[in-house]
Amino acid sequence: MITVHIQYIYCTNERKFCCEEENVYMGKKKWLSVGLVALGLFLAACGSGSSTTTSSTTTADSSTFTYAISGDPSSMNPINTSDRWGLTVANMIFSPLVAVDGDGNSENVLAESVEPAADGKSVTVKLKQGIKWSDGEAFTADDVVFTYTKKADKANGNADSLWIGDQAIKAVKVDDYTVRFDFPTVSAAAVNNIVTETFIIPEHIYKDVTDFSVSELPETPVGTGPYKLKEYKRGQYLQFEANENYFGTKPSIKNVTLQIIESTNTAKVALQKGEVDATVVLPSDIKDLDTDSISTYAYSENRIGYLGLNSQTEQLKDVKVRQAIFYALNKDEMNKAAYLDEKYYATPYSFLPPANKFVSDDVEKYSTDDAKAKKLLAEAGVSDLKINLAFTASDPAQSLQATLIQQQLAKVGITVELQGGDGTAIYTELRKADSTKYNMFLGGYIMGNDPDQYARLFKTGGGSNYFKLANDTVDQLFNDGAVELDTTKREAIYDDLQKEIADQAVIYPIVDNKKILAANKRIQGIDDAKLVPIYTFEDMAKLTIK
Repeated sequence: MITVHIQYIYCTNERKFCCEEENVYMGKKKWLSVGLVALGLFLAACGSGSSTTTSSTTTADSSTFTYAISGDPSSMNPINTSDRWGLTVANMIFSPLVAVDGDGNSENVLAESVEPAADGKSVTVKLKQGIKWSDGEAFTADDVVFTYTKKADKANGNADSLWIGDQAIKAVKVDDYTVRFDFPTVSAAAVNNIVTETFIIPEHIYKDVTDFSVSELPETPVGTGPYKLKEYKRGQYLQFEANENYFGTKPSIKNVTLQIIESTNTAKVALQKGEVDATVVLPSDIKDLDTDSISTYAYSENRIGYLGLNSQTEQLKDVKVRQAIFYALNKDEMNKAAYLDEKYYATPYSFLPPANKFVSDDVEKYSTDDAKAKKLLAEAGVSDLKINLAFTASDPAQSLQATLIQQQLAKVGITVELQGGDGTAIYTELRKADSTKYNMFLGGYIMGNDPDQYARLFKTGGGSNYFKLANDTVDQLFNDGAVELDTTKREAIYDDLQKEIADQAVIYPIVDNKKILAANKRIQGIDDAKLVPIYTFEDMAKLTIK
């Protein structure tokens, strides 16, 4: 459950994955007025550069795949990383017991089998044998128990998925290749939460580390993934070399470089010049690319890009004020301006993405209604409201969204100060329990399939509760849903939960946008490597160079 975050906080911001990404780890119909159309075209042009097609002339090393990423990982620590690029790095160096593909299906990685107990209070995992760490040492159950014990420690910053109520799940070694996870109580969500997206680290390397809450562990990373970290220069690049002990398909490409280029436009130009092999682009960029040398791949990440409200700030503590803000907004205008065509996005209304099997359409959608917004502000006794909005300045889509939000809220008398900045820095501030620096913020997350994985976003004290929501009903519904084994009853609980969170008006879901990877045609095997949420490639080892 990683919560990426996608600060994209995709981005991650993030998913537990809160890309987030983040950070990452960041959904119609009507066009804007003439003035807003001009603004949208202007910002799109700023994000995509000249419309003149530039031919790509590959200058890259024939043994190296270079992928442009938008920033440094927020954390290089596999125990607590939750941003897009931190998780991407972890997925290259380490491996989980089970991974989830882009269609939401589970796939065993280090696990040979996963067997839930009939009483719903434990799960037994048989491990694959013969796997070696990148330093040649054998992978065993001791490493799994060590990893989960460290991750379950709340002091280390990413323990939410390993707790049920106020008790931690315990990892117990049965034998050298069998681990049993014991739950404090029955849990429908625990099996999925436990075995997916936790990257296993070697006990023999990290046993003497005393602080796992840091963003970078003191030891050189040793993993079971396809690549090993060779060099990291903050703000410039991360270089990797193939892991000769990788248990999967041996990497065809010897070296991989993650080149840090914050500007989307700069990354696109670097791709056109052949300085990088791949980057993420916006729909407005596609027309600029030379189709003879560059291919594009659009795929869903089941991501929610959103506007968040900090309910702890003095200006937004009244739910009526928060609801007024939402009624004044128009996500259709935002999405048409940023993503151009509905083939590149879907429109969400719940905190769950549109393709989630638990998603409910029976929530308050906050259809644009300026009169209702003004009425709610009057009922709250608020006039001349002045608030700020934080967003990632290097993200063209967020820059456009921020400008439109400012203009839309001005129609109901709300003044918005735009505070563009570094996405990682913004979410570092929002992560502080008592932070009131930002009233509103743009972000995104990729949290996985089970609604319980979203608890860290909305439960009181949740690890990614940037909204500072503290609501007893929300907390109880998350608790009830986690332990309900009856599928029909569980769906009803999450229907109620989606209604309640919508009514609390702390998150305004804007878009479930598709990710668009643009890659030089010399890079082959992209379909085999599989494009997936957060990590881009499910298994980079399957890429080849023509």
